[in-house]
Amino acid sequence: MSDEDPAKPALQLKSQKFRDAREKDWRTLSRALDRLDQGKLNSFSTDELLNLPVLYRSAVSSLSMARSISLDRNLIGYLQGLCARAYMGIYGPHARFKDILTGYFGRQWPESVRRIGPEFLLSLACLVIGIVAGWLLCAGDQSWYSALVGEDMSGGRNLSASAADLKKTLEGSTDGLAVFSVFLMSHNTQVSIFAFALGVIAGIPTALLILHNGMLLGAMLWLFARQGLLVDFAGWLSIHGTTELLAIVLAGAAGFHMARRIMFPGNLTRKAALVDAGKLTGSVMLGVAIMLLLAGLLEGFGRQLITDTSARFGIGAVMLVTWTVYFTQVGRRLTLKFEEADHGRA
Repeated sequence: MSDEDPAKPALQLKSQKFRDAREKDWRTLSRALDRLDQGKLNSFSTDELLNLPVLYRSAVSSLSMARSISLDRNLIGYLQGLCARAYMGIYGPHARFKDILTGYFGRQWPESVRRIGPEFLLSLACLVIGIVAGWLLCAGDQSWYSALVGEDMSGGRNLSASAADLKKTLEGSTDGLAVFSVFLMSHNTQVSIFAFALGVIAGIPTALLILHNGMLLGAMLWLFARQGLLVDFAGWLSIHGTTELLAIVLAGAAGFHMARRIMFPGNLTRKAALVDAGKLTGSVMLGVAIMLLLAGLLEGFGRQLITDTSARFGIGAVMLVTWTVYFTQVGRRLTLKFEEADHGRA
């Protein structure tokens, strides 16, 4: 006499009939999801794309029926997995890491920089004014140099240094230059972070930071000019400075934008305006971090490998032109297409 439950064969038969009636659609959906997982979205025809939600709803309906009539657990488990995959495949995010990078560098970053154009000009003006002020103050009273450029920052570039001493600090083999370069990189990174973060305080600390950084640079330019080494120092600075100083100006612009949106939120609440500004400036600041890293690489390798002043100026000019073209031109067509699409939907 068998101990087998007489209801079990009936349940298996019911499950098999249920599967036979619907399995074709399940397999079609599963194959489509496999193609999605392999990144072959472009291989779908219009009809196939339109049919995906239909197949998904059919699978969900099958799962609901299977549960209601208590079919076997294996079938219910299969349908649960299929429905979960289908939901993520159809309604979940499809952006791959490559697409995210392309979107950021190809449109989001340069477009974000263009949107803070007025603040960029203000930040640039603060830097230029600071450079001129630092030079003029030191030219009028040499004691200003020590006040503006601390001992850690000077790295041997002080009022008592001779032209030969200053010249050595610009040579690629100088150990002191490596220490100074690391300090300068750290200093400029801190300036960039604080120039952005302190923008929420009406932008005043941001302006003061950019002005002070400019005054420091102006004082050092004056020191080298006094010894007839202005061109040499400017060449050494340009190889990485065109990227590094631009990053500082962008960080200041991001801070000014935060200040403007908080003080003048327009039709939004200040909280909403701050959130909106944070998204924009966050994109800018991510790029600033990349620029500072690139500037460090340029300075590190350039200092060792390139000692000719003309070559240094050449690299600095190439970087400046590259950044200018990138921020003013890249992504414009894509942005216009998105705007036209938005107008069309409206």
